[in-house]
Amino acid sequence: MEEDAGARAGGRLPGDPVPDPGLGTDSTDSTAPASAPASASAPAPTPRDRGRHPRPRTLARTLPTLLVTGGILYDLLTPPAYTAVPFFTAAPLVAAPLASLRTTALTGLATVLAALLVHTRYALPDASAVTEAVTVVTVAVLALVINRVVRRGDERLASAREIAEAAQRAVLPEPAARIGGFDIAARYEAAQEGAYIGGDLYAVQDTPHGVRLIVGDVRGKGMGAVAAVAVVIGAFREAAEQEATLEAVAARLERALAREGTRREGLDAFEGFTTAVLAELPHDDGVARILNRGHPPPFMLHPDGTLRALTAHEPALPLGMSDLGMWPDRAHRTPFPDGATLLLYTDGLSEARDAHGRFYDPARRLAGRRCPDPGILLGRLASEVRRHSGGGMADDMALLAVRRPALN
Repeated sequence: MEEDAGARAGGRLPGDPVPDPGLGTDSTDSTAPASAPASASAPAPTPRDRGRHPRPRTLARTLPTLLVTGGILYDLLTPPAYTAVPFFTAAPLVAAPLASLRTTALTGLATVLAALLVHTRYALPDASAVTEAVTVVTVAVLALVINRVVRRGDERLASAREIAEAAQRAVLPEPAARIGGFDIAARYEAAQEGAYIGGDLYAVQDTPHGVRLIVGDVRGKGMGAVAAVAVVIGAFREAAEQEATLEAVAARLERALAREGTRREGLDAFEGFTTAVLAELPHDDGVARILNRGHPPPFMLHPDGTLRALTAHEPALPLGMSDLGMWPDRAHRTPFPDGATLLLYTDGLSEARDAHGRFYDPARRLAGRRCPDPGILLGRLASEVRRHSGGGMADDMALLAVRRPALN
């Protein structure tokens, strides 16, 4: 039977800190830092979220105006030999990447008028005054060109993000909230801001053999990893319906990755692999069957707060490494009682580091906590990992939680 992860049932012992509601109602965390409380009603804002406010727009509105005003004052308060052209040329250049085309044009017009205005206190414009005016006009026109180039780049980037988001929905669709009588929640957290998909994967399939799940992590990054994710998920969905055992499903995935490897070039042709955990949850039996292929062990969270790490009895190589050795897969049975939650994850969770290089320890953080809703559990967990890593995660993170509803 699986080893206990050292967790204890919910409830505090003398000397424990006050409960942290970070992972749901009636949650108890005897190990979470007291300095990191979490709201019980909504995920706490991460540093990345807190940074998303309209500073660029505010800067675009105020800085060009300050530059024009400062240039006028500088020219009026200094001898004629000193020029305010640097102020006037900087204003439209600052507005170009931050403001709209209209605002950039108005800023350029204001700088040209200001440059002409400051010379009206002198005699007829000399050659230097004409040169300064031409310089300001030239920079104002250049700012309009820069604004259009930046806007077109933003439009392309927005289009690329929409395509990436559509690809994520196609490759990693959000599972239904209830499948085969189980409550389901999934979450994908990309390490890179603005990214939508990487090498982590999850899938849930209701089959005649029960609800079958997979969570995995493909070696590598970029489109090659995304292609491998598509191969693994496609093979899993087909095999989950057709194969009678998890062992046979894993064998199908192995063959699919072997075929994919023949189409790869360079190092990926020899070192492409996928760590994965497969699970099978029979509809009419309070057990779970787990098959681990070189992946971090999943957790079983019991209703009373007890936490168990479902460590594999026999270590196995990741999928796609059959050339290094073959031995029969073996799925292990573990109790999955009513009200319990099965949590599967990728190493983006367990290998998240803080500013001092300390890993996030999910077993220590989850021990003693209770959360009846898988979606809330994943939201709290993702928020806590973001806080732990300061908003700068080094790797993508996929989370999948399945709860067997408690009988009334």
